[in-house]
Amino acid sequence: MTSKELIALEDKHGAHNYHPLPVVLNKGEGVFVWDVEGKKYYDFLSAYSAVNQGHCHPKIVNAMTEQAKTLSLTSRAFHNDMLGKYEKFATEYFGFDKLLPMNTGAEAVETAIKLCRKFAYEVNGIDQNEAKIIVCENNFHGRTTTIISFSNDEDARKSFGPYTPGFIKIEYDNLEALENTLKNTKNIAGFLVEPIQGEAGVYVPTEGYLAKAKALCEKYNVLFIADEVQTGIARTGQLLAVDHENVKPDILILGKALSGGAYPVSAVLANNHIMNVIKPGQHGSTFGGNPIAAAVAIAALEVVKDEKLAENAERLGQIFRKELAEFANENDLVKLVRGKGLLNAIIINDTEDSSTAWDICMKLRDNGLLAKPTHGNIIRFAPPLVMNEEQLLDCVSIIKKTILEF
Repeated sequence: MTSKELIALEDKHGAHNYHPLPVVLNKGEGVFVWDVEGKKYYDFLSAYSAVNQGHCHPKIVNAMTEQAKTLSLTSRAFHNDMLGKYEKFATEYFGFDKLLPMNTGAEAVETAIKLCRKFAYEVNGIDQNEAKIIVCENNFHGRTTTIISFSNDEDARKSFGPYTPGFIKIEYDNLEALENTLKNTKNIAGFLVEPIQGEAGVYVPTEGYLAKAKALCEKYNVLFIADEVQTGIARTGQLLAVDHENVKPDILILGKALSGGAYPVSAVLANNHIMNVIKPGQHGSTFGGNPIAAAVAIAALEVVKDEKLAENAERLGQIFRKELAEFANENDLVKLVRGKGLLNAIIINDTEDSSTAWDICMKLRDNGLLAKPTHGNIIRFAPPLVMNEEQLLDCVSIIKKTILEF
């Protein structure tokens, strides 16, 4: 079937809850993907940073297929021989006592919220049903009804109420707002934050923000919860984005690249004094911690370390921003370039309701590079971390050439 026919098939039989770029992919390898007509593209989105290790990494694929031949799922009604190995590997890898395995990023965020509240009630002595969690405006933590309750994106929220209470929104990258809320509001249980706001347009906070926010949480005895679903696993040039400021979260949320994009795997990590409040029957998932997920996650994390993907992201990210910042100085259409590691964005000098960024992404597609706008006039660039310098510079030239056509 042609791309046009396959898109029409989706349109007829699938829910219209996405607006994809009109390209139909059927093969991926490393930094490249191919459409059904055989055209080759650079992937500059990495499935929203799930495919950090590159498409179809042989080590990850092998771990998945070998485990799938042996045992795929037991549920947590029984033990399996992979889960403990994975938990030991991952807790040592990230430096925590315990891991609670889930499948998707949103599930992991929900897990962290429940864990934070339970700790507040049973350890910190907050009255039942009174706990509040501070979040940031323009956040993106997922799509569940609880999570969209503390979103200020009207597309995500409207007509999905009533909303879940217990959240206070403050401005991102504003320490004064955080301290005022901590000082003047009772029953604060935690502060949930993205170290870099990805969906908001790769908004990087002021240097020192995360370290000072963590210090404020310690001062007021609330849990610092880092949502690293998109920013974690080497994407920003460190293993975790909080590592840039030597911050150790009380609760760490991981997903996406935890499996290299091969399988849905997410996790919440915390130390014993926090994680031990969860008892049997109080939280779980049929697929969470299944043997395939465990095998895949170990392989995915080994690839990150063995291939030095964080170091590569740091080095290539600096080259990418330097090249495009110089270009932006000479081109009125690019207003700003920002990011960390290989999580970057360009802000197009047009209004949010314009089609310019979308039109640029369509032309990038024609020129062999796939990216997608966010918030109307921002284009996010996040290639697989296995990219080399020659490929990166080739992509930079495609981006420059494309923008010059407008």
